[in-house]
Amino acid sequence: QVQLVESGGGLVQPGGSLRLSCAASGFTFSVYTLRWYRQAPGKERELVARITNTGDSTHYADSVKGRFTISRDNAKNTVYLQMNSLKPEDTAVYYCNAITIATINDYWGQGTQVTVSS
Repeated sequence: QVQLVESGGGLVQPGGSLRLSCAASGFTFSVYTLRWYRQAPGKERELVARITNTGDSTHYADSVKGRFTISRDNAKNTVYLQMNSLKPEDTAVYYCNAITIATINDYWGQGTQVTVSS
């Protein structure tokens, strides 16, 4: 059974850091592009970052560029999102997503809550 399980969310002060993890199982992780999305209440889901199957290329939303870093460990079937210099506007549920070429397969986790507040 395909599973993506996010963890690492929580409450953090503005300017603080969190590292999110997404552990995958049930599919060939190393051939999938991985993405992190986020969704705040009343807002549309937003692409935060993506990384190619080999990890050789990354993309970031302008709103997080320079603060967030996506990485993956194919040996552990895990993708990470390191979040530094967090701002209140980063508050959202963060989701990981795995896709194959042409989005033949498209898997989603259940999300992890990140709250940035003083």
